[in-house]
Amino acid sequence: MRGGPSVRPRSLAVLLILVAGATGVIASTQTWLTVTIEDGARDLLPVSGAAALPVLAPLSLTALALGAALAIAGTVLRYIFGVLTVVIAATLGVVTGVVALTAPVASVVSAVTEATGIAGVEAVGDLVTAIATTPWPLITLAACAVLLGAGVLILATAHRWPGAGRKYRTTAEVVPDGAATRRTEAIDSWDELSRGQDPTV
Repeated sequence: MRGGPSVRPRSLAVLLILVAGATGVIASTQTWLTVTIEDGARDLLPVSGAAALPVLAPLSLTALALGAALAIAGTVLRYIFGVLTVVIAATLGVVTGVVALTAPVASVVSAVTEATGIAGVEAVGDLVTAIATTPWPLITLAACAVLLGAGVLILATAHRWPGAGRKYRTTAEVVPDGAATRRTEAIDSWDELSRGQDPTV
């Protein structure tokens, strides 16, 4: 019962990190921007989250790894993971916010270049007539806020989390001592028998 209240922050932090990381990975595969290209036909070009924000998938996968490792981490690693979680959340939040709020041409250059063969921010900017955003940048921004909250929760409560495997370490320390005592008594009994003495006396 004493450890009950301390388990909840760790479980909540792990859950929040996993949810935020999974959302980021999913978002990287979805359409973030729709680009209108002036090529005579005014084609619409979808731009995925991975193309608009190349760091999205790697950092989201890193967050997932942190969440999984956090469940068994010691005190020092908890604080390290907490700092890393805050840094990842802040980094993704800033770059995602730029895409969500301004939809810069730079975020569609790779997709436009792949579709048209035209490279360079200025050249692509001349070709693009409009950039529309989908809800996914805002969804990702919300996931970044959740991830940031998880990092702050870790830093604020990690010192109260119970250590993993404490019960098993205690048992492991006691059992070998008892076994060693029994082995010593058995050896002494055999020595007494070999000398013709009764070990039960």
